[in-house]
Amino acid sequence: MKNTLRPLDYGTEAVEMMMQRFAAADLPPKGHFHYHQGVFLSGVDHIAQLCAPDRKRRYRQYLKEWVDSCMDEQGNFLNIEEGQIDDLQPGILLYPILEMEREAGKSEAEIAGSKYQRALDHLIGVYETYPRTADGGFWHRAWKEGQLWLDGLYMAGPFLAEYANRYHRADITELVVAHVRSVVSHNREERTGLLTHAYDETKQAEWADPVSGQSPEIWGRSVGWVPVAILDDLSQMDKESAGAKELAKIVRDLLTALLSYQSASGMWYQVIDKAQDKGNWPELSCTCLFIAAICKGLRTGVLDTENERFLAAAKKAYDAVISMLTYDAQGRIEIGHVCVGTGVGDYEFYCKRPTSVNDLHGVGAFLLMCAEAEQVL
Repeated sequence: MKNTLRPLDYGTEAVEMMMQRFAAADLPPKGHFHYHQGVFLSGVDHIAQLCAPDRKRRYRQYLKEWVDSCMDEQGNFLNIEEGQIDDLQPGILLYPILEMEREAGKSEAEIAGSKYQRALDHLIGVYETYPRTADGGFWHRAWKEGQLWLDGLYMAGPFLAEYANRYHRADITELVVAHVRSVVSHNREERTGLLTHAYDETKQAEWADPVSGQSPEIWGRSVGWVPVAILDDLSQMDKESAGAKELAKIVRDLLTALLSYQSASGMWYQVIDKAQDKGNWPELSCTCLFIAAICKGLRTGVLDTENERFLAAAKKAYDAVISMLTYDAQGRIEIGHVCVGTGVGDYEFYCKRPTSVNDLHGVGAFLLMCAEAEQVL
């Protein structure tokens, strides 16, 4: 029987499933202001924006309840490790919460004095003093000198780009562009046109090539965050600016290169350029991120909207992802084949990483895919 569900239907199913499984404050790791919840709840907000008003409010209330569980009434975070960029990413959720405050009738003076605005301003201060490489890339962790991980583009860029746009801070837009330029230039792998997972400016990390400083492999989900993050950055920038044109070209070049590594099934693999090698496997979260990026690139004109090759690749990948979904005994959607959180390593390390079901990384990536696919496919 023909599947009549739209991408948004799958997205709302996934949100409802997670809301049934977890009270907002219990999302793991409980009580920690961390990107696991930030990635998932960012996906929830993307779905919310496409829903009817009542459902939108309910979904945004859920993300607000989580943020509230992580801070006191003065806007101080209760459990955050500000020396790692992963713990800064959920700051992106403060923007929809501030919109909710306005919709509730709060005055601009009340909003300016709110705990949410204080938290937002604090996080900007953290980013402004956060350690960077010589050419402007944010270190992934303050105690990992000179290390640039691809994931960091999503942890920093969208939050900063939106702040720069909302508060007219051109200097912060420049930080975003510098960060992207640094990470992409140092991690680009010339043979494939893809990006290695990480780079070490000091070349001292155990995984770093002593000449290039690059890590040895091209890990799927880390690459997936790159076009998703940059497209979010671009949504907050003047499209005619030199910085925006530079970022748009990076997205086009990367997504073009990725098309060559899509498998016959439609999926991309855990180690992208070695799909045929022993032990490698199709990974759902990176595939979802590539679909989201292709669809948003087509929707926003960063990719040629008439490019049938991109559209066909996104449709094929989307169908493959949907075919891999399962359901529990209560009929709730389950999202599996997702690599758990992962550091930097060699080929065997990535291929032996465990998979999980309804992991926050995976559900977040799935929701981002559903939101973008709803508008394009």
